[in-house]
Amino acid sequence: MGYDVSLIFQIAGVGIVVAMIHTVLKAMGKEEIANWVTLIAFVVVLYMVATVVDDLFQKIRSVFLFQG
Repeated sequence: MGYDVSLIFQIAGVGIVVAMIHTVLKAMGKEEIANWVTLIAFVVVLYMVATVVDDLFQKIRSVFLFQG
């Protein structure tokens, strides 16, 4: 399939940035906003992973159904 590690680094980067933002917002007393930032980041990462899984399923379908 030829996936490189850039997706892993992107997910790790999002996680590090969100962890820093969450810590700063929580220290400022804005826990609700910090939780929303974490939830939005989770959705973004879930979308990134879903696109890769969709590509994987399309390749599996093309192999087993012999569709070019």
